[in-house]
Amino acid sequence: MAEVAGNSVICQLADAEGKLAGNPVDIPQDAGPRELTALLNAILQNEEKLPYAFYIDDREVSEPLGEHLRQHKVSVEKVLSIVYQPQAVFRIRSVTRCSATIPGHTEAVLAVAFSPDSKQLASGSGDTTVRFWDVNTQTPLKTRAGHKNWVLTLAWSPDARYLATGGMDAHVLLWESPAGEKDPVALKGHRKWITAIAWEPAHVALPCRRLASASRDGDVRVWDAVRRATLFVLTGHTLAVTSLRWGGDGVIYSGSRDCTVRMWSAANGAALQQLKGHGHWVNSLALSTDYALRTGAFDHRGVNALLATDEERQEKARVRYEAVRGESGERLVSGSDDFTMVLWHPATAMQPNSPVAAALKAKLTGHQQLVNHVCFSPDGRWLASGSFDKSVKLWDGVSGRFIASFRAHVSPIYQLCWSADSRLLVSASKDSTLKVWDLQTRKVREDLPGHADEVFAVDWSPDGTKVASGGKDRVLKLWMT
Repeated sequence: MAEVAGNSVICQLADAEGKLAGNPVDIPQDAGPRELTALLNAILQNEEKLPYAFYIDDREVSEPLGEHLRQHKVSVEKVLSIVYQPQAVFRIRSVTRCSATIPGHTEAVLAVAFSPDSKQLASGSGDTTVRFWDVNTQTPLKTRAGHKNWVLTLAWSPDARYLATGGMDAHVLLWESPAGEKDPVALKGHRKWITAIAWEPAHVALPCRRLASASRDGDVRVWDAVRRATLFVLTGHTLAVTSLRWGGDGVIYSGSRDCTVRMWSAANGAALQQLKGHGHWVNSLALSTDYALRTGAFDHRGVNALLATDEERQEKARVRYEAVRGESGERLVSGSDDFTMVLWHPATAMQPNSPVAAALKAKLTGHQQLVNHVCFSPDGRWLASGSFDKSVKLWDGVSGRFIASFRAHVSPIYQLCWSADSRLLVSASKDSTLKVWDLQTRKVREDLPGHADEVFAVDWSPDGTKVASGGKDRVLKLWMT
């Protein structure tokens, strides 16, 4: 360790993927994030000045450079590497209070989901109903029956025109928005209950009409929402399919209890690759582009009406997707009952003569019990995992390096969700609480008690203003700033 001496430090700025920004530069020790941001905008020749965060050895630089180096005992014997990360131009404030407790469901609330425009909220329950809620008045809007058993999963289409629900009755129901005014369309074909639903991205096709469903029968079915028919069936898994993602590059990903992740062509359903890296059930999948795929053309303000045509909306969705995707392609992470996660680079698996093992970018270990849920931050920079070991862990979303453990829950973690600006993370737990974590301080920002029993589901609205949660106490809670 060399003492920080002199008035400046030679630094090399680079993005999270290692792409260098210009040549090494001599930076004064009293330069802070504001000066570094101005310097980087000049190096990158940005016409519109963008905000950035800077990291040295995965620690954010939030004070003058010299003070940061002394505080964390960083060596300056070599050129100092500073990683920059584009920040959201907006800032989401943490939810701090329960603004509404809305009864209605007569059994546990198993799933909640805001629409991509943040104007609608839906919940699914063990009472077999799907309920639509008015997020402005915070009151029940519609209660719709259609399923004959528990409603297990919900998924809004990226254009907010449809809500798809899957249940233990093995049916997928399509509800037209707003608020499911029309009777649902039943898509039948699975033999066991539905575990996951994924829609085709808006930048690929708009209006959205294709969706995929996964089931405990081991199959994945791709449906046409307009023709109300199965387009093709993806068979190959030998046990229940537990998780599903429809990627932005024409690939559908499925994770199964047969310990594998499979890649399928979204064009014709052909099997592309089988990714093997786990020794037990795969519980959860996440893509680094999930947020952009979920929200399509809607930005953090839910603005879409200014775009007059579907072509304009599709183009905006494409621009938003490519900004997060980056040059190296989208990344996939799988969480498993074997206590580990695997970070995959699917594009590598698709290259000719490339061994499938080359797609395994990193094995993420550290949890002491099964990994129940994984999710990337909206900007793709961070990866969070929730486990039955009562901890939330933060990882580098590009390299898979471990960053920090968040410990405050006293029971297993069921679900996680990020704020739209990637600065906050909310976790739902069996201990009946929600906790909001601050990525900068890596500590609990808000402790949100209020539920009377286990919290199974949580979702943060894409516009960042509300969090919805539901659980075993049969009520839906809305949390606001």
